Amino acid sequence: MATENFLHRLQRRWGVSTIWQVIVILIVFALTGFSAMYIKRPIFALLGIDADTPFYIRAIVWTLTVLPAYQVLLLMYGFLLGQFTFFWNFEKRMFSGIKKLFNR
Repeated sequence: MATENFLHRLQRRWGVSTIWQVIVILIVFALTGFSAMYIKRPIFALLGIDADTPFYIRAIVWTLTVLPAYQVLLLMYGFLLGQFTFFWNFEKRMFSGIKKLFNR
């Protein structure tokens, strides 16, 4: 019995119909991660955050600026590459999980 490859496992897990959709979704994640990393520098520079800034301040600023930007970029790239529905549902599941953590 042949083992199921990585892309087929992702296809089944994500509930998408083709391997091409899996590849596009992976491309969206890659573009979003690269873009978030790229926008972090100007945001931190604008706010005067550098390597000498205490870690906890950098973490708070990152959480309040880059993390929301990542979510917006994810939806934007998902829309541009035709996978908006997948990423909209992905965002809803993620925020539902976060909400459950705070409701405990």
